[in-house]
Amino acid sequence: MVLKAARRYANAFLHFAIEKDLLEEILEDVESIHQTLENSRDLKLFLKSPIIKPEEKRKALESIFSESVQPITMQFLNLIIRKGRQKIIDQIMKGFIDLYKVHMGIIDIYISSARELPEDLRTKLIAALEISTDKKVDPDFISDEDLMGGIAVRIHDTVIDGTVKNKINRLRSLFKEAALNH
Repeated sequence: MVLKAARRYANAFLHFAIEKDLLEEILEDVESIHQTLENSRDLKLFLKSPIIKPEEKRKALESIFSESVQPITMQFLNLIIRKGRQKIIDQIMKGFIDLYKVHMGIIDIYISSARELPEDLRTKLIAALEISTDKKVDPDFISDEDLMGGIAVRIHDTVIDGTVKNKINRLRSLFKEAALNH
């Protein structure tokens, strides 16, 4: 869940990127920063530390990102630090990505199967989901042997569960219910 303050910063930066016609370039920067923060617990703790001065944090971010991101993205990071919001940089980046997806009509879909799906089946499944949702789909394929077979698709809070495990669990419940009624 992205904090309200993080969403405001993300929204402002998204609108700025759209206005300056730099949306795709800034998205790449934001994804890179977000990924770096997700993969570095130490960096997140460093940014959240009340002991470390904001100027130290600004210098650290500059040394990490200045060569790989747009100057405007670096200026945005500096603004976040000047405003004392470095603790929520990861949430601001996540918020930007979420708002970008909404802006572009993209939805996240999680597809679970017992085994990795072949590429042709993935392509057909994505095409069918794009038609049924009338959105561009950003799929996340997950393999889970416990499912035994079939697939489960999660779109927001809706789960379409066609897995063997789910069918067995439903049968088990029906048997228990039948046993209790007799």
